[in-house]
Amino acid sequence: MFICVCSDIGEVRSINQDSYYYSKDDRLPIFAVADGMGGHNAGEIASTLAIEIIEENYNREKENIINSNLDIPKFINSTLAEANNRILKEARENENYNGMGTTVTTGIIYKNEIFIGHVGDSRAYLLRKDELHQLTQDHSLVAELVRNGSISLEEAVNHPQKNIITRALGTDEEVKVDIFSRNIEKDDIILLCTDGLTNLVSDDRIKEEIINCDDLRKVCGLLTDVANKLGGFDNTTVMIVKIS
Repeated sequence: MFICVCSDIGEVRSINQDSYYYSKDDRLPIFAVADGMGGHNAGEIASTLAIEIIEENYNREKENIINSNLDIPKFINSTLAEANNRILKEARENENYNGMGTTVTTGIIYKNEIFIGHVGDSRAYLLRKDELHQLTQDHSLVAELVRNGSISLEEAVNHPQKNIITRALGTDEEVKVDIFSRNIEKDDIILLCTDGLTNLVSDDRIKEEIINCDDLRKVCGLLTDVANKLGGFDNTTVMIVKIS
């Protein structure tokens, strides 16, 4: 299995509020990206907390999952619920963190299946046989307007409320997590990214950059460079996982 990642501050922001984690343990690979939001650097705190809890719980429960003593969807749900509670607790105890939150998209591979846990508007994609498929649904106002037919995909691109998120860790006492699984095949490529990439770079351009690059180690950096050349208005994190 091959994994690479690039996280870039972009051309406008003063700090990088994205966080990420991965483990290459071939028995149970896990990977995650999180995009924090909130003033006074609070977004960075929220995304870091979410990723820390994913890492801690993974290291504690990995053997139980491998030995089939813990269901993967249950692990994802309890882990992200814990992260949600921790972010809320920190926000209550520190007024500078009031209103902070974070997206999170995480994947766990077990045998021939990938399990995805998702909250917010970061994304997971699958590239198979040169076809790119978005696996996650954005939890955003504009995405919901597109899904219910109120606006078109073309209208969504420059919609003034494009950055309004409808679901995130740290914004409500209870968090609803999208959890699903999908079979994977040899040579599949999984892409996890924050919206610093997808708000500026089209799916077709993302697919083109991956397919035309002869060295996957360069792809993450190439994609963040494309986002920066198109404005770099946000932090951008890109993670590539190739199934071998």
